[in-house]
Amino acid sequence: MTAEPVSLPGVTEEDRNHRTKRRIDGQLVYAVGDIHGRYDLLLILLEQIARDARRHEVAGRRPLLIFCGDYVDRGPDSAKVLSTIAWMRAGTAFETRCLKGNHEQMMLTYIEQPPAAAGWLRVGGAETLASYGITAPAWDAVPEEHYRARDQLLDAMSARHLRLLQTLETLLLIGDYAFAHAGVRPGVSLHRQLERDLLWIRDDFLNARRGFKKMIVHGHSWDSDEPFFGANRIGVDTGAYRTGVLTAARIMDGEIGYLQAHGPEGPESYEAGHGDH
Repeated sequence: MTAEPVSLPGVTEEDRNHRTKRRIDGQLVYAVGDIHGRYDLLLILLEQIARDARRHEVAGRRPLLIFCGDYVDRGPDSAKVLSTIAWMRAGTAFETRCLKGNHEQMMLTYIEQPPAAAGWLRVGGAETLASYGITAPAWDAVPEEHYRARDQLLDAMSARHLRLLQTLETLLLIGDYAFAHAGVRPGVSLHRQLERDLLWIRDDFLNARRGFKKMIVHGHSWDSDEPFFGANRIGVDTGAYRTGVLTAARIMDGEIGYLQAHGPEGPESYEAGHGDH
């Protein structure tokens, strides 16, 4: 695939960079937003990141690649996305860290308790099953149908995929930055955050006016195909499954920039914004 330009028409790379006093321990870090089964965009973005990392190489240190969660559901190729991320995590070109998103949690819960977690099928789980060649039952089907789908999923998915899902991190602290899928609970120490908040929090975090001591880099919430940069947070989810734009933030000491992969938009039935599950 050919990588499309990072810049929008009339917007230079310099315009998209932010200067900051924050530091990230001298590392070159790329934080990738929610992929949601868009394997096509992931390939383009990884090509861009590899090329960009050669330009911004830090002598003696591997670049750090952080996936911010929500690899599965909604888009058509969740299985391929998990294969690619597992391959990146096993590779040597980048140090790769993978955060858990709420959609990975829903998938794991379906594997453990299919009937109780059947609602997952209504928010993208059916597309994930389809990526493994499995026809999803109706979300309100009898329990036996859900157990059958779960067993088919375990037969179809590799042990590497399951191991990846079971070993995802929830919070990563580096220098003046903290990385979490959804955000953090205001007023609670970063070391005391609950997993549910790290995976699911939305308005209480997005609307917080006080700082969090560290700059929070997160996915989960989006309202356009542009990343969000504010005083307390950087949002890298740009609704890839719907907008056709997958974003990564490049974070270095004193500077933040962005890379974006562009492709076709997703189904019209998906709505943008904070109400997205």
